[in-house]
Amino acid sequence: MPFSQPSRGDVHVNRPLTNISIAFVQDESKFVASKVFPNIPVSKQSDQYFTYDRGAFNSDEMEERAPGTESAGGNYTIGTDLYHAKNRAYHRNIPDVIRNNADSPINLDREATLFLAHKGLINREVNWAAAYFVAGNPGDTWTFDVDGNATASGAALDPTDAGNNQVLFWNDALSTPIEDIRFLKRTILESTGFMPNTLTLGRPVFDALIDHPDMVGRVDRGQTGGTAMVNKAALAALFELDDVMVMDAIQNTAEEGQTAVHSFIGGNNALLTYKPSSAGLMTPSAGYTFSWTGNVGSGNDGMRVKRFRMEHLASDRVEIEMSYDQKLVAADLGCMIGGILL
Repeated sequence: MPFSQPSRGDVHVNRPLTNISIAFVQDESKFVASKVFPNIPVSKQSDQYFTYDRGAFNSDEMEERAPGTESAGGNYTIGTDLYHAKNRAYHRNIPDVIRNNADSPINLDREATLFLAHKGLINREVNWAAAYFVAGNPGDTWTFDVDGNATASGAALDPTDAGNNQVLFWNDALSTPIEDIRFLKRTILESTGFMPNTLTLGRPVFDALIDHPDMVGRVDRGQTGGTAMVNKAALAALFELDDVMVMDAIQNTAEEGQTAVHSFIGGNNALLTYKPSSAGLMTPSAGYTFSWTGNVGSGNDGMRVKRFRMEHLASDRVEIEMSYDQKLVAADLGCMIGGILL
């Protein structure tokens, strides 16, 4: 067997630093799927819930009553709808030879758990966007739908008419996002009796809005000193909303082994919705997330992580399961604002 001069790799094995470990795990605060609508922990994976006829509650049928006569009376109807918390799962195997050869400060179980939790958050965000955050014609998902356009229609905006539901792109200096949101809020309020209070924005849309001259101008006129800054709180105040959320989470859409293709999950879209301060009986909301807690070990968000032995693979398996149903409850309590940037 021939001999050769030893290389640097033969005489020194690179070891990880003991005081630092860097992982590209996105901050959980970047994800909105658990925040836009209330979460309802449920003990059964599937079940039904009651729905109420809003029209019966909003009609005026009270009449003047003459002495000694019956009062006017009425009723309302109750319906039902179903949820089904689908179970989603993903795992990572830790082979014994890897575990036995791991250097400090590597903690394979902890890192596998972080890896899987991150996968779960991305999957839930992607599913949330697919369920609620899709631009299209009115009626496809939400009753009301508005699209961005390079030219504004001469007719009155109608978010229920696919032929006349365009507004100027919000990164056009001539656009009027404050007036657009005010009109959409009024439209939903008139239709339902509930004022939308939450606006969810894709990151590019948020960045365009905080630089919009209408926003900067209104904040600047109220500034008493320093730099006029438009942030989420300022946008919420200008739009008269309780909350403005930004979808900062990203997704790599490339196949495994291919060059990564990262993009914001929220894209160039926005969603105006109503959500109650807390979930409850006879409490309307544009959407609810039903999270199954009956799967042993699951938390209120329907997530559980477990480790078990895969002897035939000489490995330990760390597995995540998430069981939830992102349910659109009231289509007329939301307005999709799709493709709002040029």
